Amino acid sequence: MKKSYLTAVVTLTCVLGLCGGARAQDASRIVVNVPFDFVAGGETLPAGMYSVSRVSTEAQPNLLIRSDDKSALLLPIVFDGVPAEQAKLDFEHVGDRYFLSKVETLAGVYRIGIPPAMTRVAQTKDRGAMPSSGTN
Repeated sequence: MKKSYLTAVVTLTCVLGLCGGARAQDASRIVVNVPFDFVAGGETLPAGMYSVSRVSTEAQPNLLIRSDDKSALLLPIVFDGVPAEQAKLDFEHVGDRYFLSKVETLAGVYRIGIPPAMTRVAQTKDRGAMPSSGTN
């Protein structure tokens, strides 16, 4: 009797554990460690662990990137519903800054627009660090 009761409890625990794990996985949510400061959604975010998840409906696939103390809303310019092979973030390096340019998830790929004004400022700062030549 005790053996069959124990078997039923273990089986029930395993079944409930599998159901909970399946619901917890979200194809459009990823967790990544970014080793450098970067710009996303107009905000400069420090290096660290971030989660990126979808925060809107099918019509407007907006994303939220957040850490323990910082967050930014991402407005993708294009969403490709073809799943990526591996979830990851892509960055564009301009001047001395990194700009989040793409979020790849198992639900699809989100392309993030980088405002031209931001890239011009980053390029100008990079050029400003170079010595100028001139005559007196």
